[in-house]
Amino acid sequence: MVDVDLKQLKRLLKQDNTALPSVKVALLGDSATQLLATAIRGTGVLRGLNIDLFEAEYNQVERQLMDPDSELYALGAEYVVLFQSTHKLGEHHSMLDTAAQERLADERLAFVEAVCCNPRLAGKKVICFNYPEIDDAVFGSYANKVVSSLTFQVRKLNYGLMTLAQRTSNLYVCDIAALQNKVGRDVMFAPNVYTSTEMVLSVDVVPAVAARVLDIICALRGNIKKCLILDLDNTLWGGVVGDDGWEGLQLGHGLGIGKAYTEFQMWVKKLRQRGIIICVCSKNDEDKAREPFEKHPDMVLRMDDIAVFMANWETKVDNIRAIQGVLNIGFDSMVFVDDNPFERAMVRENIAGIEVPEMPEDPAEWLEYMYGLNLFETASYSGADAERTRQYQAEARRVTLAKTFDSETDFLRSLEMKATVSGFTPYNTPRVAQLSQRSNQFNLRTVRYTEADVAELAADDKAVDLCFSLEDRFGDNGLVAVVVMKPMDAESLFVETWLMSCRVLKRGMEDFTLNTMVAIAKERGYKRIVGEYLPTVKNGMVAEHYRRMGFASTKDSRWVLETENYRHHECCIETKQ
Repeated sequence: MVDVDLKQLKRLLKQDNTALPSVKVALLGDSATQLLATAIRGTGVLRGLNIDLFEAEYNQVERQLMDPDSELYALGAEYVVLFQSTHKLGEHHSMLDTAAQERLADERLAFVEAVCCNPRLAGKKVICFNYPEIDDAVFGSYANKVVSSLTFQVRKLNYGLMTLAQRTSNLYVCDIAALQNKVGRDVMFAPNVYTSTEMVLSVDVVPAVAARVLDIICALRGNIKKCLILDLDNTLWGGVVGDDGWEGLQLGHGLGIGKAYTEFQMWVKKLRQRGIIICVCSKNDEDKAREPFEKHPDMVLRMDDIAVFMANWETKVDNIRAIQGVLNIGFDSMVFVDDNPFERAMVRENIAGIEVPEMPEDPAEWLEYMYGLNLFETASYSGADAERTRQYQAEARRVTLAKTFDSETDFLRSLEMKATVSGFTPYNTPRVAQLSQRSNQFNLRTVRYTEADVAELAADDKAVDLCFSLEDRFGDNGLVAVVVMKPMDAESLFVETWLMSCRVLKRGMEDFTLNTMVAIAKERGYKRIVGEYLPTVKNGMVAEHYRRMGFASTKDSRWVLETENYRHHECCIETKQ
């Protein structure tokens, strides 16, 4: 659960939030949503967003969606939140005959699919609440065998929403059913409040539901956590390895506190498999700190799971900064977990933006606490994510190697870099969409693409869509850059998107990319490339990118490069044949 209540969220809305980035959101519900609307706006402020919210009138979902002149379409919301409650579903279910009850889930799924496919919502994101269960005790447990029962239909509906979201790129399921599983229906729903207000969410749970909505919106905007940094002693295991030795640490599946540490490691392992970067930051002698990973039979995490390993006697603040120097991601993409309140406070006070959970004193409570925070919400996932740890391990080796060279050019040549260039394909579509959603710092216009958007660009013969992959003697970095250019006129190409993974900055990839862009522009008969920089809170590093790359500024705050006058940029990257 979140640690703010509705009163605190209301207070945030009394301050001047006009300087925050504005995000248009529409909330459509079949029950009273006033308090939820307030909580969404207040939670937006907590996340650094000014939510421009349209709240439909009570039970006007269908009218707003079916009327072409409705307020929904007039607002042009980027996100449409669809909240059709289990309570109202149950009321409808009770009025149907048995045959109609058996069709209820399918009909509701067909409605949601129609919403997502509505041409008027093209390019919009639909965030659909799933359905917390209500045990109406009509059949008891036997309801699992009765297709027409409310229990059966709600479970079928929730499963159907998951499968629909898999094949519908603009549909995102807000899992309030999981929230009810954690807090219980008696907390989620207050019968006395519902009878007098038509609110199906209790006042206590509204902030948590709003937080789940903002988790999805922030993830779709690229505000996600990418890295988990872990202390070791009394965090990954019980005991102090320097004093107890690796043999004396508390770990394992038997009874006792060791079980809590082992299960915490299991969760971390799943995060690593999902693509979260796992790092270690510990005050320890490095050789002793490594021993449990290498020797302890009950360790779930091994050295292969750790992207950057910092164990020394420097401050945690300095070591986290060193980790950031290797990973080249923002501190606001990092989560730091430590059992020691002093270390947590030092990191929180000295590194702006980093997430430092206030861990419970009892390690047995850690997993449930972390589950409730939902820190690692994402808007995409691909098989390539599993390679991220290996890629950052290779990057750590590159950083170490760079220190042995006096010349940056000599270091870059020693990497033996080779790049692969291709257009958008069914194979790379998931990764292109994901990179567009995750890239914040080197992202000139910060356009986010869904997989459907990428497929549409691939089918556009006039668009220039480019993917760049990079490998060197340490390994394959995978997809590292994406460029989309579209014709402005017969002689000019506009750069709609130019983004790069920060993992490959300062290796000449910017120059290689521009060389390729110019070559293709010339090949297609274009005389100039026009670029644009749209500033965000996070992409200040590329504010002068076009100037550095040789573009000339224009009166309309854009940048122009004449292809005929372009001089090839030297870099230490070859095209892979």
